Amino acid sequence: MKATANAMGIHAEDESLWSDTQHVREMLSHAGAETSADEIPFESWNTLPDLALLSIKHHQEDGKNFWHWVVFKRIDGQGFVLDSASYLPSNIRTDFNEMDPKWFIEVKKPSC
Repeated sequence: MKATANAMGIHAEDESLWSDTQHVREMLSHAGAETSADEIPFESWNTLPDLALLSIKHHQEDGKNFWHWVVFKRIDGQGFVLDSASYLPSNIRTDFNEMDPKWFIEVKKPSC
């Protein structure tokens, strides 16, 4: 995916990846996935769709919003979060009370 993103002009060091949803939507669209048109305010873990991008660790720098992306997935009624943070003991998380999502983008699985 990194090579695909780089070919699209999207690079990991680009800080807009954590302050704008355009790049991630472009990558998902390129992979054949459809996303919700807007960011949807987070209400509860139970009301999330089966697949979503969540914004956590919201903060502002120089008046601009930033966040950390995580993926929420539900399989057979069991939800978990995939988090790329290198400091975590496991990148699969179920410690929902430790995360404070602000909003999410629903991701519809690509049709195969």
